[in-house]
Amino acid sequence: MSKNTNKAKSQSNKAAKKQGFFSRFEQVVSFETVFRDGLPVKFLPYILFYTAICIFYIGHTHYVDKTILKINRLEQEVEDLRADFQTSQAEYKIQSKQSEVAKRVKALKLKESDEPPYKIELTEK
Repeated sequence: MSKNTNKAKSQSNKAAKKQGFFSRFEQVVSFETVFRDGLPVKFLPYILFYTAICIFYIGHTHYVDKTILKINRLEQEVEDLRADFQTSQAEYKIQSKQSEVAKRVKALKLKESDEPPYKIELTEK
């Protein structure tokens, strides 16, 4: 069998042509010249400031997400409680009707009065 040399050469050429973002960035900005004398301290306050802002931003985003989830959970709970209240209210209205009360009191051997109520009036002397 013969060796496939053309394929190996083409793969090595593709790897040489393909460069990543950081290798291109390193070619444009030479870090060796920037850090030749050590870490440039004049940029340190800016770096710390932007780091603090980023940490605050990330923390605030987490807080907002947690708050939104809590609000959604509470809205669902309120909706469930409202449905329970409406069901209980409808049952109460049905059970408080005169015919329903008469049925429930019949078991206690009580009966409805056939005579209408009368008003007691006091006369002053």
